[in-house]
Amino acid sequence: MRVHIGGDHAAYDLLGDLVTYLEEEGHEVVNHGPTSYDPEDDYPVYVLRAAEAVAGEPGTLGVVLGGSGNGEQIAANKVAGIRAALCYNDELAQLARQHNNAQVISIGARMNTVEQARSMVSTFLATPFSAEERHARRIGLLSAYEADHTLPALPS
Repeated sequence: MRVHIGGDHAAYDLLGDLVTYLEEEGHEVVNHGPTSYDPEDDYPVYVLRAAEAVAGEPGTLGVVLGGSGNGEQIAANKVAGIRAALCYNDELAQLARQHNNAQVISIGARMNTVEQARSMVSTFLATPFSAEERHARRIGLLSAYEADHTLPALPS
């Protein structure tokens, strides 16, 4: 699978580890940076590029990384068509794909060990969307809102 990855200085070491790990697992990895450590860099520079690449290349998935993962998830979710999920364990990574058809996982390098991050990313990449009607319906409501800001109808 082709995987787009991006982060910031707080996750620089984790990003490098995950690039190597994913390549060793047989994935094609596109590293959107950073490619050198800069303690003053800004995560949107790299995260938005990774999320844009996922949005522009259906069938790919993405990984965004930062200190907490919060800002990176927010940034990725600004890209039209992207559903990014902040995860901190394997179960959340699985549910993000299975129920929400998330295309991007966000992980906090200061919140997780390298082993935990590897496991979450592996789980995320290996889990398909369930396509259950209720999950597809909910994603459809979000997509409609994203397209034209149509609020879902209230239940009667």
